[in-house]
Amino acid sequence: MAESPITPRGADFAQWYQDVVLQGDMAEPAEIVKGCMVIKPNGYAVWEVLQRELDGRFKATGHQNAYFPLLIPQSFLQKEAEHVEGFSPELAVVTVAGGKELEEPYVIRPTSETIIGHFFAKWIQSWRDLPMLMNQWANVIRWELRTRMFLRTTEFLWQEGHTAHSTHEEAMEEVLRMLDVYADVAENIMAMPVIRGQKTRAEKFAGAVKTYSIEAMMQNGLALQAGTSHDLGQNFGKAFDVKFQNKEGQLDYVWQTSWGVSTRLIGGLIMTHSDDKGLVLPPKLAPLKSVLVPIYRKEEERAAVLEAAHRIAKETGSKVDEREGHSPGAKFFHWERRGVPVVLELGPRDLASGKIVVKRRDTGAKEPVSQDGIAATLDATLEAIQTNLFASARERLKANTVWAASIGEVEEILKDASAEKGGGKFVMAHIKDDPECDARIKQFKATIRNMPLVDECDGPGKCIVTGETVPQRALIAKAY
Repeated sequence: MAESPITPRGADFAQWYQDVVLQGDMAEPAEIVKGCMVIKPNGYAVWEVLQRELDGRFKATGHQNAYFPLLIPQSFLQKEAEHVEGFSPELAVVTVAGGKELEEPYVIRPTSETIIGHFFAKWIQSWRDLPMLMNQWANVIRWELRTRMFLRTTEFLWQEGHTAHSTHEEAMEEVLRMLDVYADVAENIMAMPVIRGQKTRAEKFAGAVKTYSIEAMMQNGLALQAGTSHDLGQNFGKAFDVKFQNKEGQLDYVWQTSWGVSTRLIGGLIMTHSDDKGLVLPPKLAPLKSVLVPIYRKEEERAAVLEAAHRIAKETGSKVDEREGHSPGAKFFHWERRGVPVVLELGPRDLASGKIVVKRRDTGAKEPVSQDGIAATLDATLEAIQTNLFASARERLKANTVWAASIGEVEEILKDASAEKGGGKFVMAHIKDDPECDARIKQFKATIRNMPLVDECDGPGKCIVTGETVPQRALIAKAY
């Protein structure tokens, strides 16, 4: 059965995205469960690579993995007022279990600050117990009205880090350290450039003192919040009575952080690199880096081609596609849509010449190369693809980031830049960290994404809304 065509990005970006997810065999909607998706093996394999990359970095910075209950007593969320207010519309609540109505309802985990705060209170007594550095790989439920696979679903997979410290300075070091970890994986593994910055007060995590994020630009110019790291101050420590005896013998509340990324990263990956032919995966993230397609017309050619194919595959770590009943063209099409970085072609003529054809997924370029030293050639090609994908995404970010000096300019830029047709922009403008300023930007169906940590702008200037002097420009964009 022939696969459906992929809608061109320029015609309908949203439909293109859905087509790439489906044709790349990444996921499909779980129609029987509203707003959920089935992550298929090709998609889950990418998530497993991301998990390994992140998990190794977490452990290298002293964090340990743990697991906490999916069900949280409803009263826990009510202990931190801002937290429950922020999550109330998204909560799924269990009221009946075992055929009986529960005395106290359980909330299905939207995030775990509250229940982890409860256990931190049990486990922490002294400064000697600190810092406590935990991470949890889990699923969460947030009742979303409008869903899109990987980007926003009712249930999704993620990791959530939770730490407790004896001082605010130490907690802040942790917040920024983990933001850097996320940026490292985004840029060096996913080949997706990001802007690190602090969220405005209106956009921070419910219950946090400050929130920091990494923001990525998708091919249509929309922003994607790719990870967040939160300074929780002593808010949850006070709500859950997480006290410790400090070195001076006095009781104090711990300083906490939390930070997380989710399967939304896969959505960001797709929208950063893929094209009208289908999925494109950076080699460092691709579960399958290369496939070798043997080509033969006559049965007497088959044995020799397959023998050479398996010899080369053993040398390079490639998968040999020797499926019967599929033409070479169908096989090329299959792996192209699934984003495999390199496809190797080997036929009788290649055997005779001692060559093998290398085809790159990113550029589509094909080149016959010597079979001798093919492993080194393949490694160099994969490295070149990784470098090219990051450079292309970084150039796109640079080319579509513009400066604005007035609220009128911001409105015109956002109005003229059609994200649906791939013309969205990142707008850098001086604007005060004030909820009224956030509300003004939301009138344009955009948000203040963050206030960049790295000052690549032009220093202080007058707020485009209030006229007051502010220290730097902020990033304004339409976003997922």
